[in-house]
Amino acid sequence: MKNVMGINGFDFIEFYVGSAKTTAYWYAKAIGFTISGYRGPETGCRDRVSYYLTSNKIKIIVTSAVSPNNQEVLSFLQKHGDGVKRFAWVVDDVEKAFNYAFSHGGVPIKFPAKIEDENGFVAEAALKVYDDTEIVLINYDNYRGIFKPGFAEPLQKITINRQNTGLKFIDHIVGNVRRNEMNKWVEYYEKAMDFETFVDFGPGDISTKYSALLSKVVRSKDNVIKLPINEPYEGLKKSQIEEYLDEYTGSGVQHIAIATDDIISAISALRENGIEFLTVPDTYYEMLKEKNFDISEDIDTLKKYGILCDFEGDGYLLQLFTKPIYDRPTFFFEIIQRKKLSQGFGQGNFQSLFESIERDQELRGNLV
Repeated sequence: MKNVMGINGFDFIEFYVGSAKTTAYWYAKAIGFTISGYRGPETGCRDRVSYYLTSNKIKIIVTSAVSPNNQEVLSFLQKHGDGVKRFAWVVDDVEKAFNYAFSHGGVPIKFPAKIEDENGFVAEAALKVYDDTEIVLINYDNYRGIFKPGFAEPLQKITINRQNTGLKFIDHIVGNVRRNEMNKWVEYYEKAMDFETFVDFGPGDISTKYSALLSKVVRSKDNVIKLPINEPYEGLKKSQIEEYLDEYTGSGVQHIAIATDDIISAISALRENGIEFLTVPDTYYEMLKEKNFDISEDIDTLKKYGILCDFEGDGYLLQLFTKPIYDRPTFFFEIIQRKKLSQGFGQGNFQSLFESIERDQELRGNLV
């Protein structure tokens, strides 16, 4: 069943960062992306620079201001620090998708427009989500360039010595919102975009002895787009969601899950490239052996790389979370591999993950 908005999948994610050049190099060196395009003064853009990075079907843009007059970027950074400004969906028809969302309560940021250059045009529109975040609706059917107008080939080809991480595509994007806002955003997606609630984690489902959260997963009805949404819940101490909201100064994208078809090789390569991951105690793997799951991976190998495993329904998933990648303890990546018919989000791992996150919170002085 095709979704009503004609969404074909995730497209790009754009981060606003303090230094796009430095960040682009880090993405290329540490995560294994290719610097595929550039926008800046040399291409006619006077107030910002952007680097376009790719890995298989994944597209990342990192953008920073080069003019003090660019308050769009600078005010975002002052408030939130480095983070996700917008994420995009490829759609069959931008105007049709936008009009559906708009007529059903979607809040417009940018009405449908064509962006043109000598390579044709890209159709684009944008809708508001969490605080200063945007969802872009985009279509490339009439464009032959490397990405979209304004971007050119990199100014210089840089050979970077790094391990091949083999990351394939975006699996899901997670938002953190304030207390009592989760259901509002769930309703927004359901009404404006005809999504449905797929998973509902209520009180007590995701918790440790110190903190807890509530979470719902909305998705397009054909499962092309999956968007978990978290909010804080009462606990003895500050939860990871509350820490995010305090440090980010509002609601926004907490993490992006990137899929691979060989998570052991991916995590091995990422660790070689210098990526830091959350850690879990050895007892996690002892309990995993006791559960006697029917998995094809060797549990001792999973233990070696710190990879988590959760069996649910007719399949299982393997996952691991990086530590926050920017200066503020806000945004991080999840690396995930779904096996067989897995559609879950690792609920069986949440206890271990929360305890690991809380250990880092305590080091930062934020577990209070």
